[in-house]
Amino acid sequence: MTDEQPARDRVAEFEAAYEATPPRDIGVPQPAFATLAADGRLRGRVLDVGCGTGEHVLMAADAGCEAVGIDIASSAIRLARAKASKRGTSARFIVGDARNLASFGQQFDVVLDCGLFHVLDDEDRAPFVASVASVIRSGGEYFMLCFSENEPGVWGPRRVTQDEIREAFADGWHVEAIEPADLNVTFRAEPVRSWFASIART
Repeated sequence: MTDEQPARDRVAEFEAAYEATPPRDIGVPQPAFATLAADGRLRGRVLDVGCGTGEHVLMAADAGCEAVGIDIASSAIRLARAKASKRGTSARFIVGDARNLASFGQQFDVVLDCGLFHVLDDEDRAPFVASVASVIRSGGEYFMLCFSENEPGVWGPRRVTQDEIREAFADGWHVEAIEPADLNVTFRAEPVRSWFASIART
């Protein structure tokens, strides 16, 4: 960031997204995460970073996990808590910054990320990865869904390559798989071309 560029107000950015329905808030889990639950890959304590209105947290809770969601937007957390109450689902939601997870002093077996990594600036990637590493147990897994470079156009968040994912998680992690996946959005029938990454903490 140069001296001429003002610092991003991330709280304001994400709060603004909830003045309407964010494009990725489809009211159900994204298919890649639903498959994790169906395959029994959600276990123990599960954290969703950038949880939005909580669909994946509630899914993990319904799968028998101790599920926690964190989001920087208090509007999102209010909506998530209301969903949990309405559905009678046990889940916990926290307003906070995913770049500072260590401050919560908790450990998790699985961390989910639907659309957070791809909105990070370059300088935020390493702090974010270190933050996730601070709360995930050895052998725990991080599952991430992000826009891929194969999605045409320049609208929405930045596109991410497989090489960028591997570089970001090169130290202290094992990239198990990066596979093409769909990210469904509210404003068109065609899903966004994305990557679904499965990454284990060593």
